[in-house]
Amino acid sequence: MSRPGWREHVDAARAQREATSRVRVRRTVALRDGARCLVEGRSLLNFCGNDYLGLSQHFAVVGALQDAASREGAGGVGSHLVCGHHQLHEALEREIADWLGTPRALLFGSGYLANLAVVQALLGDEDVCVQDRLNHASLIDAARLAGCRLRRYPHADAEGAIRQLRSMPEGVAMLATDGVFSMDGDIAPLRELALVARVQKALLYVDDAHGIGVVGPDGRGSVAANKLGVADVPLQLATLGKALGGYGAVVAGDADLIGHLTETARTYIYTTALPPAQAAASLAAVKLARADHWRRGKLDELIGRFRERAQRAGLELLDSQTPIQPVLCGDENTALALAAELEQSGYWVAAIRPPTVPEGRARLRVTLSALHGVADVDGLVEALAKARDRVRLGMLDTGPRQAAFAR
Repeated sequence: MSRPGWREHVDAARAQREATSRVRVRRTVALRDGARCLVEGRSLLNFCGNDYLGLSQHFAVVGALQDAASREGAGGVGSHLVCGHHQLHEALEREIADWLGTPRALLFGSGYLANLAVVQALLGDEDVCVQDRLNHASLIDAARLAGCRLRRYPHADAEGAIRQLRSMPEGVAMLATDGVFSMDGDIAPLRELALVARVQKALLYVDDAHGIGVVGPDGRGSVAANKLGVADVPLQLATLGKALGGYGAVVAGDADLIGHLTETARTYIYTTALPPAQAAASLAAVKLARADHWRRGKLDELIGRFRERAQRAGLELLDSQTPIQPVLCGDENTALALAAELEQSGYWVAAIRPPTVPEGRARLRVTLSALHGVADVDGLVEALAKARDRVRLGMLDTGPRQAAFAR
């Protein structure tokens, strides 16, 4: 029998990752204190998280979690359609729908589950899902699991999107895009895509995981920033685990579509609801995000300062005005060497390598938070420039290494 063994398969895959500097190693955080993390005995200033507004440790958010847990317990106890749907889930859905200006919203255990739900519930074998080439992996997986025809267009290319839709005139069509792209930090051309979707009778779905709370009026995300409504974007995803500092996600939009998801989405029906205490924490965070405009103001100032200082230092940045500020490195080994050097200087910045990003586009993914200060940003840029110069001079080993600083 010629069937290869599973162990040989796994060993060969591991060897390939080692040969290409793509081994992934988890880091263990023992304590978080503001923007600092205690990582394996070292205190590091964290520039690789997604807590953009600094709400994950806010006393009101933590207090809401503790208070609800003392009354409701630690778990979700059942699926939403059996006995798991709590009044705190309902209140959170209503608050987010009101914030985003949509008729309804539906709570999911994570953004990944929400994306699987939307595509699986709306598309089948004869349908088509057209996506930006740099969309999050969950959107790609969602189309594959739905069994629909998946077509991808060049990044942020609305003309490419309409070409793909025109080439597949049969079946129901969905045009799906990230709002803010998680690795490049740029914003999708949503007004152009909305026009494409309207002309091609496609449903435009926006995964705004990295835009909600950060961009747009009152932090309502990239859809609101582009002055679009439910008629233009019938469904959008708002994650609870990034700018809102918690866990889970909400799909907001057209009432009939949300009703359809509630009754048919497999990742909603066949899983335990989020703990009510977690919903209480997210509800508190949403209220803070709506009211504390100074958080976005401070974040914008830090973004501007980082970009000005980094460009002055000759660092290669992408065109991003969001808290995601990629510093291009080119090859994986350089990115890993820079990340390791930064850690020695007290800064935690993740090296991002293929297949998360395209070949030849390895980078340091710097992310900014309202928890950071001006001195933190200035110190990071100085450390980045010094690490870059050392790599150029050959003072750092840029050969294959364990990716303890990378994704």
